[in-house]
Amino acid sequence: MNTSTITGKQSANSRKAFSAGFLGWTFDAFDFFVLTYVLAAMAKDFDRPVSDIALMLTASLLMRPFGAILFGLLGDRYGRRKPLMLNILFNSCIEVLSGLAPSYHMLLFLRFLFGIGMGGVWGLGASLAMESVPTEKRGRFSGILQEGYALGNLLAAVAFFTIFPRWGWRPMFFLSIGPALLTVYILSTVQESKAWKAAAAQKKDWKDYFGTIAANGKRLLYLAILMSGMGFLSHGSQDLYPTFLQKQLHYTPGLTAFIGGLSMVGAILGGITCGHFSDRLGRRKTMIVAEICALLLIPLWVFSHGAALIAVGAFLMQFMVQGAWGIIPAHINELVPDKVRALVPGFAYQVGILVASAAPFIEALATKRFTYGQAMGTVLAVVVCIGVMVIGFGPEARHVSFGGEPGGELSTEPAE
Repeated sequence: MNTSTITGKQSANSRKAFSAGFLGWTFDAFDFFVLTYVLAAMAKDFDRPVSDIALMLTASLLMRPFGAILFGLLGDRYGRRKPLMLNILFNSCIEVLSGLAPSYHMLLFLRFLFGIGMGGVWGLGASLAMESVPTEKRGRFSGILQEGYALGNLLAAVAFFTIFPRWGWRPMFFLSIGPALLTVYILSTVQESKAWKAAAAQKKDWKDYFGTIAANGKRLLYLAILMSGMGFLSHGSQDLYPTFLQKQLHYTPGLTAFIGGLSMVGAILGGITCGHFSDRLGRRKTMIVAEICALLLIPLWVFSHGAALIAVGAFLMQFMVQGAWGIIPAHINELVPDKVRALVPGFAYQVGILVASAAPFIEALATKRFTYGQAMGTVLAVVVCIGVMVIGFGPEARHVSFGGEPGGELSTEPAE
């Protein structure tokens, strides 16, 4: 078999592996955001206050770190591909059952289970995707992968405006079944990553596995702190923004939805653009530039006058926020040994999101003394300043070879 044929097969496998990771993350986000759009309708059907239904969001967030541990262990032990297939099928079953749930308490229980599934998807999908794509283009693909989350949000909004008015909230939970089965099919044709095969070939036991985690304890702590800051950046700039538009600026729901959708378009473009530049400029430098730009955009974002300027501010803010986020899959997977790559990045990611879930609560408390714009602008400014320092003094391993280093171990010292 000639070299071009081998390269062609490797390229096809790389595309399929990345596509599976992207689809898995996109429709995982879709399944999560569907609930945010139908809270009021579900509260009415179950005769419960909206706060009770909103507890389901908290339930999912609480369980995501546990899902990252469970599926991360499976991914490092048995390969990225099969556990990801299991994860996606598990989530699909939970979604179908959620649409059929006869009572509030049953639905709450199912959302706890969904959190376990959601917690596992990112770690497995990101490790498989980043280990499969070309090393020199890892940042570019990272940006596309991460913005599957924003795309999932957009698709949930589209489903809400097209499906919900005619058929109600229950069918909303059935919509991702087809894409989930497609993703599982794609995964069934994908070869396991070389990085995992190299780590698995060493035939080390669980003691060695957890010893590797312990040896990289400082790295894991750093990643958890980094992801907490990134989570605050994302949640602090997104969660209360629709409320700001409606309560402070008195925009209509239609205008609010338009600006929100426009901001997600900015998010997708920002993630892809900054991910691409991180391959040339470096992960940390590109993230820092994006966050500083976000800081400079705060006046346009929440203090400008007129819907046109506000819309431009929303677009540019999410371009920069998600621009920094788009680098994350490549950046944190490059900082982790091969043998624990399914567990450690995903666990750090989900712990960070759990910590950052406090962001909208902090901003809401601040609105008792300040306007929404002042509260959100101040929180974001503080978050960016801290985030820039955490990123700047942290390590970087851009374009490190996956599966090439002995044992996959990396130094816990910051990169030069």
